[in-house]
Amino acid sequence: MTANRPRFEATVLPHLDAAFNLACWLLHDDQAAQDVVQDACLRAWRFFDSLRGESVKPWLLSIVRHACFDYLRARKHEPLPMDEEEEDERPDDAAGPQELLLARVRREQVDQAIRALPWAFREAIILRELEALPYEDIARITDVPMGTVMSRLSRARKLLRQSLSGLGEEQAS
Repeated sequence: MTANRPRFEATVLPHLDAAFNLACWLLHDDQAAQDVVQDACLRAWRFFDSLRGESVKPWLLSIVRHACFDYLRARKHEPLPMDEEEEDERPDDAAGPQELLLARVRREQVDQAIRALPWAFREAIILRELEALPYEDIARITDVPMGTVMSRLSRARKLLRQSLSGLGEEQAS
């Protein structure tokens, strides 16, 4: 197994940011997401020899998804709300304070709307829009037919549009 370490590091570790991002969105808890990703990496290491011709990113994200399920099942509760920590953000020098505030409020409203989506829709949106995965990979990760992925994405986008429909008018007033 140690002979595969350089190959594991070269192929799996570049996708840790995507793994952590998915876990954060699914669990709503940064600390839990770190724990789950660590567990998923251990699982990935354990089963790395069984990886045959698959794309590594969807394979790893599928492991992360299952680790999130295991985490929630073990704790028998719904995901906790994420801490509202400040993200590393560099303000645009050209933007004034009002524009920066509006951008931050819009981002928070979009984040909140995504968090409010049911699990299946949230994971589909995260995998497609934030991780830019093709439908085939999302279907493999979530273990559902591609038509179901497309349906979930359509419904998730519709729910997001409904949730955010008043966003522009509220900020204009």
